[in-house]
Amino acid sequence: MAVLPLDATAGQGPARPAARPVRPPGRPSRRPRAASLLPPLAVLLALLLIGAAQGARPHPFGDHLARVGDRPGAPALRTSVGAVEAYDAEGTRWRHTREGRRALAVLPAAGHAFALWSDGLVTDTERGAAATVRWHRATPDAAPWLRTPGAHGGAGVLQPLDPAARMLAVVTPHRIAAYRTADGDLRWVLPARAGCAFAPAAAARRGAALLIAQPCAGHDTDWTEQIVAVDDLGRIAPHRTPLGNELPGPHPGRAGKALASHR
Repeated sequence: MAVLPLDATAGQGPARPAARPVRPPGRPSRRPRAASLLPPLAVLLALLLIGAAQGARPHPFGDHLARVGDRPGAPALRTSVGAVEAYDAEGTRWRHTREGRRALAVLPAAGHAFALWSDGLVTDTERGAAATVRWHRATPDAAPWLRTPGAHGGAGVLQPLDPAARMLAVVTPHRIAAYRTADGDLRWVLPARAGCAFAPAAAARRGAALLIAQPCAGHDTDWTEQIVAVDDLGRIAPHRTPLGNELPGPHPGRAGKALASHR
């Protein structure tokens, strides 16, 4: 008679899974530590690439500012070899150049160095330390005119409109544009009369007014129409209602907008 092997688990329910070995306490995991370093390394690499891209990015408008000396006082200004230079008795303080462009004229003012460039761009550089170029403004149709012999090297294009140079006029044959010097905001534009053109080099100041010649073609135009008088608020004319030139925001002495009372 055959004897069958005895199953010791019979009748004791389903078989239990084999027990896993228990790692002794304090034993380090065998998981590679390099995997945990990948995210920080990826972030560091991205920051390095961003920094390299910003360093390789060209300066806006091709500006290059080279500071030579940092001395107190307002330096004098001049154009030299196509650059704007600030200098004093000890030598050059700073130089402002633009790639492929020449500085044609410079206008000094308290804290400002306004410059006209061969591509018609107007810039305002901080005059003392030349830490930055405050603003750039393009003058439409100016570049072709500046290349003509009759442009006189841009003479008279930059004109302050008040003693403190809070407003700057950019005069070209086609138009006069006025900018607030604090931020370069365009405040008003005066186009030349049809058949006439402004002559920037033929300008004179009389009191608070800037008189600019506006010669016209033909001989039937009265001479009074060939001279334009402007100030910081625009063309001087009777009963004008110009816009103000103040910076945005509350100003001392200015009343707020009145509200209608309840009825």
